[in-house]
Amino acid sequence: MLLAIDTSAGTAVALVAADGRVLADRSTADTRRHAEVIGPFLAEVLGAAGATARDLDGVVTGIGPGPFTGLRVGIAAARAIALAASIPLLAVPSHDAVALRLVEGGVAAGRFAVVTDARRREAAVTVYAAALPLPTMLEPAHLVPRAGWMPPDGVTAHEAHEIPAAPLAHAALARLAAGLTFPEPQPLYLRAPDVTLSSPKRVTG
Repeated sequence: MLLAIDTSAGTAVALVAADGRVLADRSTADTRRHAEVIGPFLAEVLGAAGATARDLDGVVTGIGPGPFTGLRVGIAAARAIALAASIPLLAVPSHDAVALRLVEGGVAAGRFAVVTDARRREAAVTVYAAALPLPTMLEPAHLVPRAGWMPPDGVTAHEAHEIPAAPLAHAALARLAAGLTFPEPQPLYLRAPDVTLSSPKRVTG
């Protein structure tokens, strides 16, 4: 079983069997209560399936793109569970979950873009080519202005307001089956931090 966690938008948690069956999932679109709901969601998902951390084969974490505050909650929770249970931590770009759901549902074909809100009048965009078992990433996540942005010719844009945890696990299962590598479990920030360290003042004697 894989436990999947994503907090790049709202908060989503799912428990998925090795054959892809969704055993339990919980989610909220609220973008401000990650730390408050992540614990209860984890307990509810494991409880609904009658499972514990010892039953897991791995933990999947969505790495964004997303804001610092949200991403760090989900990645930290996933890292803690993986470490405590001595199981792999599998990092998956959050947009991959949306892309896979769109292709499996027959909504996206050819070249398409997954678009999520990046705040500050910007959006995060990743461009894919429809394919299974995994869509092919053509352009990695990048920021575009909300006003006036149009997808490239031949690319259909699909905006997502939530990142589903179950397809995140499905993307991880597809990577494992294909023997593909996983990215590092580091948050994917597309914007420089607001606060930077100032250079230390020189001391003269």
